[in-house]
Amino acid sequence: MKRILFVCHGNICRSPMAEFVMKHLVEEAGRTREFEIASAATSTEEIGNPVYPPTQRKLAEHGINCKGKTARQITTSDYAYYDLIIGMDSYNLRNMHCFFGGDPEGKISLLLDHTSRPGDVADPWYTGNFDATWRDCLEGCLELLKKL
Repeated sequence: MKRILFVCHGNICRSPMAEFVMKHLVEEAGRTREFEIASAATSTEEIGNPVYPPTQRKLAEHGINCKGKTARQITTSDYAYYDLIIGMDSYNLRNMHCFFGGDPEGKISLLLDHTSRPGDVADPWYTGNFDATWRDCLEGCLELLKKL
């Protein structure tokens, strides 16, 4: 089983979008038994809060339900547990490296680094553009799934 953890700053926008997009793609491919997929935050700011309502609406537009998901912060044990720890932007990547004390097993990457256009996933918290975030998450997850 491949364990994947998606990470962003607060775990209410981008990382849960990636989590539920990936779960949806895995289910559509008939591969749910091959994966365990979750998401978390680098910060404590949103712990316990539900997925941001505009993110919920964007997922629902595509038939994806994220009901019951609440934000949680990464833990030191996440590094040992997950096979892939995928950040949404370079800021998340730096925070994860600090939090985990580096990346000795090469588990940490950016979602869009798995595509032909590496970089940061658009942050809708600041832009309000949930369509761009959806496109980034979908493209990243599709390419990641192809590699796995």
